[in-house]
Amino acid sequence: MDPMRYIEPAVVPGGRVAGWHRGWLDLRNRLLASPRFQRWVAGFPLTRPLARRRARNLFDLCAGFVYSQILFACIELDLFDLLAEGPLSVRDLAGRLDLPEPATWRLLKSAESLELVECIAADHYALGELGAALRGNPGIVEMVRHHAMLYRDLADPVGLLRDRRTTHLGAYWAYADSTAPERLETGSTRDYTALMSDSQGLVSSDILDSYSMEPHRRLLDLGGGNGTFLAAVAARWPHLDLRLFDLPAVVEQARERLAREGLANRAQAIGGDLFRDTLPSGADLITLVRVVHDHDDGPVVGLLRAAREALSDGGTLLLAEPMAGTPGAEPIGEAYFGFYLWAMGSGRPRTSKELTAMLHQAGFTTVREVSTRRPLLMRLLVARA
Repeated sequence: MDPMRYIEPAVVPGGRVAGWHRGWLDLRNRLLASPRFQRWVAGFPLTRPLARRRARNLFDLCAGFVYSQILFACIELDLFDLLAEGPLSVRDLAGRLDLPEPATWRLLKSAESLELVECIAADHYALGELGAALRGNPGIVEMVRHHAMLYRDLADPVGLLRDRRTTHLGAYWAYADSTAPERLETGSTRDYTALMSDSQGLVSSDILDSYSMEPHRRLLDLGGGNGTFLAAVAARWPHLDLRLFDLPAVVEQARERLAREGLANRAQAIGGDLFRDTLPSGADLITLVRVVHDHDDGPVVGLLRAAREALSDGGTLLLAEPMAGTPGAEPIGEAYFGFYLWAMGSGRPRTSKELTAMLHQAGFTTVREVSTRRPLLMRLLVARA
């Protein structure tokens, strides 16, 4: 066990941290900041691995933006697609990337250190393990391209924390701060709807692998976008009657998608505002997939209450999204999604415990979590009406 690991604060009546715990924190922080202690930890055999790991973690915090920009450059230059054809020499890559040879070397060496590419000969490179995995997940590639807006918003993080009224992400997610989202034009929603669709594949399969929809007869997908999740459900559970509810501008795209999938007679796309309009009734299963964390607490509780009222007695709500406090993925929840949603202008990451409390507040009687294949991407709560 890491002797410097943070332990849960002991709180005394009145909300103050207990004196013994404050003393421990002061001692720990003085030790960690002491050059003499740092040298000792780095030299002592039992603590040397810990010191090296901590040094690496600290440096990664400083260099993380550089790593992400190397990945962004690889994607913008289509490097992974080029290498998918087979190993190429640095000279060939320089010509096809339209880069000087020294710059190509620099990019390849950097990408190799991040396991994106792999050197298989003196001057030939192939896809690395992470590069190959990225090619199999086009949604991740599109999210990396999309992050260019987030990077611009984070260029001045202190300024963003003080004022998030005008951000690139806020303008992109047009519904986040719109006073009349139901009046948005289709053009203003098409890009973000396509982005969500591109990144939906893994999420959809994880939900369907974790929860059987066989007992249900009608599904209502709230905030269902262009119908990507609904189409996945249709393929897995052909007996289900399907409905989708989203903004009118988005629903137009859903109808196009469902028609292409041959589902026009089986799936109905209904336009409206999740937070203002009465939700369609009659479903015994309602899904909220990556919707709740985009919105603030008050609207979320209202939406959950509306979902409870729309469900038939004994019905089920599935709430699926990345959650804060996921073991092994804590920075994804609080750091990444925390700042992403802050820049977006709405919502916050929530723990499973917080969401469970909100579901109970909304009138659901029992809530349980179902394990998923990739909890860092998505966790799943099942709530019974």
